[in-house]
Amino acid sequence: MAGYTTGAADATQRSELSGRGSATGVNPHGSSRRSAGEANRLPGTTPATGLSSYEAARRLALHGPNEVPAEPRAPVWRRVLQQLRDPLILVLLVAAALTIATGDLSDAAVILLVITVNTVVGVVQEVRAEQAVTALSAMSAPAARVVRDGEERSVPATEVVPGDLVLLAEGEIVPADADVQAAALLLADESSLTGESVPAEKAPDSDPARGAVSAGTVIVRGRGRAVVTATGADSALGRIASLMGAAPGLTPLQHRLARFGRTLAAVTVALCAVVLALGLVRGQPVELMIVAAISLAVAAVPESLPAVVTLALALGARRMADRHAIVRRLPAVETLGSVTVIATDKTGTLTEGRMAAEQLWTSLGEAAVVGTGYDPEGRIVRDGETVTPGNAPDLAALLRAAMLCNDAALEPPSDHSPDWSALGDPTEAALLVAGARLGLDRAALDRELPRLEEIPFDSDRKRMTTVHRRPEGGVRVACKGAPESMLRPETLSDGPEVVARAAAQAEALARRGYRVLAVASADHEDTAQRPPTWESGLSLLGLVGILDPPRSASEPTITACKRAGVVPVLITGDHPLTARAVADRLGIASSDEEVTTGDRIREGTAGDLTGVRVYARTTPEQKLDIVQAWRGARHVVAMTGDGVNDGPALRQADIGVAMGRRGTEVARQAADLVLADDNPATIVSAVEEGRRVYANVRRFLLYALAGGTAEILVMLLGPFLGMPLPLLPAQILWINLLTHGVPGVALGAEPVDPHTMRHPPRPPEESVLGAGLWPRILFMGAFVATVTLVVGVWARETGRPWQSMIFLVLGATQLGVALGSRARPGSLANPFLLVAVGAALSLQVAGVYLPPLRDLLGTEPVRPTDLAIAAVLSGFGHVVMRLQARLRPERPPKSVPTGAAPGTLSDVGACSRHAHGR
Repeated sequence: MAGYTTGAADATQRSELSGRGSATGVNPHGSSRRSAGEANRLPGTTPATGLSSYEAARRLALHGPNEVPAEPRAPVWRRVLQQLRDPLILVLLVAAALTIATGDLSDAAVILLVITVNTVVGVVQEVRAEQAVTALSAMSAPAARVVRDGEERSVPATEVVPGDLVLLAEGEIVPADADVQAAALLLADESSLTGESVPAEKAPDSDPARGAVSAGTVIVRGRGRAVVTATGADSALGRIASLMGAAPGLTPLQHRLARFGRTLAAVTVALCAVVLALGLVRGQPVELMIVAAISLAVAAVPESLPAVVTLALALGARRMADRHAIVRRLPAVETLGSVTVIATDKTGTLTEGRMAAEQLWTSLGEAAVVGTGYDPEGRIVRDGETVTPGNAPDLAALLRAAMLCNDAALEPPSDHSPDWSALGDPTEAALLVAGARLGLDRAALDRELPRLEEIPFDSDRKRMTTVHRRPEGGVRVACKGAPESMLRPETLSDGPEVVARAAAQAEALARRGYRVLAVASADHEDTAQRPPTWESGLSLLGLVGILDPPRSASEPTITACKRAGVVPVLITGDHPLTARAVADRLGIASSDEEVTTGDRIREGTAGDLTGVRVYARTTPEQKLDIVQAWRGARHVVAMTGDGVNDGPALRQADIGVAMGRRGTEVARQAADLVLADDNPATIVSAVEEGRRVYANVRRFLLYALAGGTAEILVMLLGPFLGMPLPLLPAQILWINLLTHGVPGVALGAEPVDPHTMRHPPRPPEESVLGAGLWPRILFMGAFVATVTLVVGVWARETGRPWQSMIFLVLGATQLGVALGSRARPGSLANPFLLVAVGAALSLQVAGVYLPPLRDLLGTEPVRPTDLAIAAVLSGFGHVVMRLQARLRPERPPKSVPTGAAPGTLSDVGACSRHAHGR
């Protein structure tokens, strides 16, 4: 009986490897009854690092296990200072200083209030995001079992040092890099580090890939002993953590607004100097003209802009939270709206991160397995019809053997996990699920055909065999393994034609990205004369195609991204065939497009890294290189992932998006956005929110700058029309306060344009006033100024209080423009704006009737008929704004080829490329 061990012997060997006298918690087939890492993680998460946060992981990697400093928490004053360093806030601080210089303390108080609100919202959002991520990933550093001085001890993982002998068992996290010294059916899930969706067998071997385990990986089957070889910065986790030191830079919106602020400051200073000079030439008092010039500067600066941006971002973050997405940095909401490339990991991100048997083949034909996850509910379909064991005996025989030759187990939903989960090898669990969906009962099979012996899987034979007692006497042999080890004359008794057909089908499935298993069996009536090996003379039952299936939301997400002009690319550590199959299935790339591998990148033969859409067998360093290549091609890159190996790329990308449930702690802490429900469709919603934020910023700038332009034109042209000083400084500031204050901020809450996801993103180098916004600002500013000056001249010629009339019409017409700027006019989509405009208009009228305000502003009361004239004229602001929006609509972004990649993608399923920069 050489060449195999009995189940009892194997259990004894596993017990010896554990260093104990018994293997508690192990079922008769060697599967632990507790879920992987249950004690160290939240349900549904993958304990890939065992570290409490990204910073803790990084410090552990850089300082070593015994020198990890306590994780610092940023003090409040530092958070406030970071908020005040924002370019928008700096502009606002200058505006506050100017209003204080004018002596208008009330206006200065309003501006300082805006600064305070902006800062508080930013700090609160940052703290809440940290708390949410901490709650989502509340897992402590795991303990490790080590043998020291001949005794087994449990120590914190951070205290493990090179040379320690660690004991590994199913469901445990590997605490450090180590060489395997002994193993029994040891299988490790390394997907968080390598991207491989199939667990890797581990055994003492000279090959590092097989003979070593890495920190942060999870043992999914078996037991073993290993000697620690590396911790801290020398470990695989440490090398990855050392790549994650880059701090996030400015977002595209911040870059745009910084450029806009510099330009606006220069133009404003020049125009105010002209107004000052003209007033002095006309003989106006120097003090009055200095105050008027400063007031005009304040009027020209849209000081509500930071509040508008903050409100829009905060509303976007709240909407994201409602969709189970945690925004860790407030500007990240807008950044997604500027994204031109989404680079996504495969395993656990686009796919479910679990194996599923999808395709079955027997000599009678093919069948498909339909269902989700490890839930046994589902069905098997052949020729469009659902089949059962009764009408598909060939499929029943195939899956019975696959379920018998199996050491995995399925665990139903519980309080700790809302979904069905797998215990043991995920590939074997996938076979159990397929059998259950056909209607087979694993427990009944075990009772009917109890296991007598087994020959465990190993990488040399590439197959596993079990022997079972039949109820009528004799034994049944069940065997499964790789086609190249099974489809051989020394193993099968089938004729050459059957074997050739099976080999061709296995090759076809492999080309489609499936991991293929061949299943065979044989019955022996007389066991007195045992054959030389159970693994000969078998009859082929069929093939099973196993794949980590794409999430149900992945294909619609990719389609929506392409329709929105965003280029999707796939970056994975998995096999090229698997990567190509998933990319083809989701529409990322066609099956005939090139796949670049990590080996080619390392050898320098990959060429332009932005010339392909699929990258396979990549290391964390190469993922980083790919992201940097796309950014170097002037694209705005979003990276999505869930593994430790995704951490550096998540950190380096313009925006990192991590999976919250399956995602590792390193990935979550490196990301800007965490999807708490792991639903990639949320990314599309986030892109839409980002575009809404940017659209509302431009909407506010059109409104605010048109009003500022009108005020400047009135002050410049009024003297030439016989009005020496059209408006007093206090009147300018009052108009500015009412128009740019609450109504301006309310524009930041406008709903999204229904067509926003049908256009490509705006090129980041495009000015925030680009795409035709400048001409619209000048047109509306000129119109408002013309209406105001005409009223002023008429009032002066007819003996009316012309300055008060200018004051009323200029403010009221701007409020009419605000109503005309709505995204959905005629609806109640943003009632806050209607209330704000009504309140501002009431205060504007109060400025010429209430004695305290008249004294403050220097106005005079007007007759009711004059007030009615002002109200009618102000209504033209709304009408003209709507007309020019129809006659001169905003130009949608155009596709600007960069030459970075072949082909083009347009609004109907293709992705545009723009010349982008940061």
